[in-house]
Amino acid sequence: MFPVDIWLAYTLACVLLVLAPGPDNLLAIGRGLSQGRRAAVASALASGAATMLHALAATCGLTALMQTSALAFWLVKLLGAAYLVWLGVKVLRTRGLISFAPAERQPLRRILLTGLLSGSLNPKPGLFALAFIPQFVDPARGSVTAQMLVYGAWFALWTALGFALMGVFAARLSNWLRERPRAVAGLNIGAGLAFVGAGLSVAALRRA
Repeated sequence: MFPVDIWLAYTLACVLLVLAPGPDNLLAIGRGLSQGRRAAVASALASGAATMLHALAATCGLTALMQTSALAFWLVKLLGAAYLVWLGVKVLRTRGLISFAPAERQPLRRILLTGLLSGSLNPKPGLFALAFIPQFVDPARGSVTAQMLVYGAWFALWTALGFALMGVFAARLSNWLRERPRAVAGLNIGAGLAFVGAGLSVAALRRA
């Protein structure tokens, strides 16, 4: 059902997508810098779960509904854009995504919820899953549903693993950054602008 050459090509594509800068890996990196490896891994796992939700939606045809229903697409797009812009404005106002000042540490439950919402409410990964995963699916190799789910799970696994590694690596830089407040401020501003930019790009999405 899964030829080695197709599987390797798909894995390479997944890795490249995970490495591409985006709001979800920025969250994992920010958690790693501020609260350490456990928080980074929690955020990464939430992003992986959100990726799997998008794959399930694509498999079940929910993402296809977004492409055919203007109302469904508009609602999901509005929610996703508003949430990402809200996150960006919050980071720009508080400079709190990356902070080493004494403060109450966020519980892992809240970190998981933020990561899950950030990934789930962004319609771009869902539309991408619908366009990307089927390129590697062949009805001649067995159940299309099974192939979609396996490919989606593999992408979700790489998302969680890649973001976790980014966050853990960032956590190792925390001591270096503690002595460079200007760099921390710049990272927070950059992250906040990235969230706002991601939200605006979601708002500008058009149905195919």
